[in-house]
Amino acid sequence: MKDVYLSAVEYISKNTDKKPAIGLILGSGLGGFADTVKSKDVIPYGEIPGFRVSTAIGHAGELVFGAVKDVDVVIMKGRLHLYEGYHISDIVFPVRIMKLLGVRTLIITNAAGGINTIFAPGDLMLICDHINLSGENPLIGPNDSSFGERFPSMCCAYDPGLRAIAKAEANKLGIKLKEGVYAYTKGPSYETPAEIRMMKIIGADAVGMSTVPEVIAARHAGLSVLGISCITNIAAGLSSQEPNTEEVIEVANSVKSRFTSLIENIISQIGSNGK
Repeated sequence: MKDVYLSAVEYISKNTDKKPAIGLILGSGLGGFADTVKSKDVIPYGEIPGFRVSTAIGHAGELVFGAVKDVDVVIMKGRLHLYEGYHISDIVFPVRIMKLLGVRTLIITNAAGGINTIFAPGDLMLICDHINLSGENPLIGPNDSSFGERFPSMCCAYDPGLRAIAKAEANKLGIKLKEGVYAYTKGPSYETPAEIRMMKIIGADAVGMSTVPEVIAARHAGLSVLGISCITNIAAGLSSQEPNTEEVIEVANSVKSRFTSLIENIISQIGSNGK
């Protein structure tokens, strides 16, 4: 166990007495969910040993501890990306810290471009699997056996039980929750039309620049994972409009009410099930 992990946990523990079993990572434009949390303790990333500071648009860079429907949670209000110039170990550092803090379930969200033609901007997609097109993996190098085994399985990277809960809660709320495969690229450039055609052929339903490293690290550490994408734009070549960051943030903000209600209900159900 690296000293930097222990230093981060020690610093966080001095600044909050909360012991959440559920963690969340909020993607581009979705950080507003953290504002709904009650009894908050907020720790900026820059204050925590080993944490890098988020530089991406729409990512506040704060670790928020609090309660959602009386269930204690820890939330990453903004994440880190490879395109910011960070090493992949920096990207997954917060996930490993969550594990050390006692988190057992991780809910990961993101903004994504829709590849499947059934998607429209503003749709929510339950991630059932992913395709890693980045050529990167956070487990490359010496294995830290204190977190997990050398060759972890990714057969059920996105927990079937958690997905069932998400579907049931979406149905109760009258929210159309579609399901699909998420493709991961490094970014920061958006994909070319030819790349999108290739992704469609290999089975991708949506594409984005995050999530997969965090999922791999979480599964390596034994966390159960639920992934939800907000489809913020139609991928390159599938519409007359070119992808742009302003559209991504605007659409993500527009789903705030549905997104908040769904995540709150999912957390409540997970908490009541003791996961």
